[in-house]
Amino acid sequence: MSPEEYNKCVDNYADGLYRFALKIMNDMDMAKDIVQESFERLWMHRKTIEMQKSKSYIFTVAHNLMMDKKRKYKLFEKYSHETFDNTYEHQYSDLNELLHRAIERLPDVQKSVLLLRDYEGYSYGEIENITGLTLAQVKIYIYRARLQMRQYIKSIDAVI
Repeated sequence: MSPEEYNKCVDNYADGLYRFALKIMNDMDMAKDIVQESFERLWMHRKTIEMQKSKSYIFTVAHNLMMDKKRKYKLFEKYSHETFDNTYEHQYSDLNELLHRAIERLPDVQKSVLLLRDYEGYSYGEIENITGLTLAQVKIYIYRARLQMRQYIKSIDAVI
């Protein structure tokens, strides 16, 4: 990868990578650090990475960095159906806010694969490569994430 191709990669993918990191980490500074470190690693390996695979590479690096940071700071939540309570105190008329809250309640692995699929538009195979999960696991986590979001949204009386 040439320096021009690297700069093009930064221009094309930095915003999407930042949004992805921000959704997972919920911290602007951490998200910026992850984006910066992802592109730093891309630069260090630029001679071995083809331009066509650069997007997949930086999202893989970012995903791994986020999971490492979550584990390090003990923010990684274990999967639990009890996490979702059926009581809801506030009424929301803003669907975007409602979806954001539903996504925030998901375990990190489910949140990652769901955002990669529905928010960033990756295929199941690409998500498999980025996360290191099997294709079956990717499909299961996306299914479970969507199911939990559906249950959460249905449990809210004030969605109207």
